Amino acid sequence: MTPARDGIATLARTYLRDFPGEAARHVESAPLGETIALLASEPTSHAVAVIERLASNVAADVLQASAPEHAHRFVKAMDPVRAVASLAWFDDAAREKMLAGLDDDAAKELRAMAEYPPATAGRLMDPRVIGLRRGTTVHEAIDRLRSVRTRQIADVYLTDDDGRLTGRVRLQDLAVSAPGESLDALAEPAVSVVGTATADDVVETLTDRRLAALPVVDFEGRLLGVIRHDTLVKTAQQDLAGNIQTMVGASRDERALSRVRFAVRARLPWLEINLATAFLAAAVVGLFESTIMKFTALAVLLPVVAGQSGNTGAQALAVTMRGLALREIRVSQWPLIVRKEAAVAFINGWAIALTTSAGVLLWSGSPGLALVIGSAMVISMVAAGLAGATIPIVLTELGQDPAQSSSIILTTVTDVVGFLSFLGIATMLSGIL
Repeated sequence: MTPARDGIATLARTYLRDFPGEAARHVESAPLGETIALLASEPTSHAVAVIERLASNVAADVLQASAPEHAHRFVKAMDPVRAVASLAWFDDAAREKMLAGLDDDAAKELRAMAEYPPATAGRLMDPRVIGLRRGTTVHEAIDRLRSVRTRQIADVYLTDDDGRLTGRVRLQDLAVSAPGESLDALAEPAVSVVGTATADDVVETLTDRRLAALPVVDFEGRLLGVIRHDTLVKTAQQDLAGNIQTMVGASRDERALSRVRFAVRARLPWLEINLATAFLAAAVVGLFESTIMKFTALAVLLPVVAGQSGNTGAQALAVTMRGLALREIRVSQWPLIVRKEAAVAFINGWAIALTTSAGVLLWSGSPGLALVIGSAMVISMVAAGLAGATIPIVLTELGQDPAQSSSIILTTVTDVVGFLSFLGIATMLSGIL
């Protein structure tokens, strides 16, 4: 090597070592072949310092185009978080081929990091996210986006030289801005969640902020991926379907074609609990056995009171559960929720009571019986509305799944209160029946 060439190589190596961020900026706009040749000739630590600062899709292109022996040494030396982000752009076959070339411990670590626990932001995110460096111009950003293989882009995210998220730029702002304008001037603060955040936290953040997409970062703030709105909708639908099943005592994991043994094991315990609550309601009726024997019309009208109070409670329960699931309400707002449901149940109770009393009066000819069932209807419907609003809030505050047993508890409350109010008032007013 001539002295001149040796001096240029030394200068390039010093540049890569001391200014990896600036080097990465130039590498991203250089032809891929030149980039690969440059990095292959450098010590691993210098090359990796640059690769880690590239956008994850560019780093993936570099790794896939490099000779296997160079690619393997780069991936093995990279920070695992950045390596996983880059490998996410590989197709399955290429990724497995890359991991197969690493030692078992390194491959196991990368596979484990790529698999977040179920129902977390890391599991919901798309790791193929573009992070553009601060100082990038609009023209450079658009060129980069055109080269990306995905078209699901709502926002452009800005990162510093270490890959930490610093802001976001809306795609519409990018489209209408001057080509030479810096993205820094267009950037807004970016709301993000860590990869271990729960799906509930993700839903709450997206709902509160009304975002089309939500970036996911690691504990050091480095951009890992993005959760898109369609994924949020799908997750919310699955969660809602699971809530519907658990409300009636079926397992959240049961499907229409699940095995009989699995379905029985999941449902039977709740049916036993429901049976116990049914005996409780029957015991309440048994307390007034003498009154029922004396006035047999009460037995005929018992299902009317229980049915109306049950429907009232189910309505309040469904509305409250929906509010909690979609983060429309918080537990701290329980006084407003309970007051609203009590008012609705009271007004509806009076309206239903008048209709029921008129029907019973025409059927039985007994003003006393009409008064009893009307009074019981108002009391039981107000109690059902209060129970339907309170039960899921209390379960949530206790850290329990409000969908798991709300329906069974509500049925117990509405039956017991309905029977107790109707038969209790009938016993007190037996003289006018």
